[in-house]
Amino acid sequence: MGRRLDQVTSHPSAMLLGAQLLQVLAWPFLGGSRLGGAFLGVIGMLAVGSAVLAVRRTPHVSRVVFFLGAPTIVFTLLEAIFADSDPIVLVSGMLHAPFYFYVSYAMLRYLLHDDVVTTDEYFATGAAFTVVAWGFAYVFTVVQIVWPDSFINAEGYGREWFELLYLSFSTLTSVGLSDIVAVGEQARSVVMVEMMVGVFYIAMVVARMVGLTMMRHRR
Repeated sequence: MGRRLDQVTSHPSAMLLGAQLLQVLAWPFLGGSRLGGAFLGVIGMLAVGSAVLAVRRTPHVSRVVFFLGAPTIVFTLLEAIFADSDPIVLVSGMLHAPFYFYVSYAMLRYLLHDDVVTTDEYFATGAAFTVVAWGFAYVFTVVQIVWPDSFINAEGYGREWFELLYLSFSTLTSVGLSDIVAVGEQARSVVMVEMMVGVFYIAMVVARMVGLTMMRHRR
């Protein structure tokens, strides 16, 4: 049993990627309830924090994850209980966004710190991508509260968080499949920034991983 546990924990980025994808698949079934939404949010936060601490075990990262992650988890629960309270949702988004962006920064440092590609780094490539998408989804949430008529679809303004996550993924991947449109100027500016981030991620991170993999096979 202990040996199997060691095998699982030896790939923290795989655990993170699996937790993020599990959240996406489970949200339509559990996200509709306050308890289910809170459970998914806290589990996701704990998965991200534990993965970063496993990847970048330094005091500085530990402090940042603790001081940003702890209040974010609290507001995740408050947001689930008081889902209609704009101030709580706003503060929650303002805590979630920098937390996820810092996590993505730490994971990118982990990916770029040497020229050796490990199995966990392959998983980290996908995990860091999902974390960036999460971060921008919370930025969209903040923008929507501060500027209410920022995002629209056929049903009108004021989109749910899961819909904004869907928009974030479609923007970051540049597939353009989302039925949600940014109509406010502030929203469009943030969407444009995410488009640039998605392009640079593919060009710099993914291309580098592919190149290092090809060099390893040639040797």
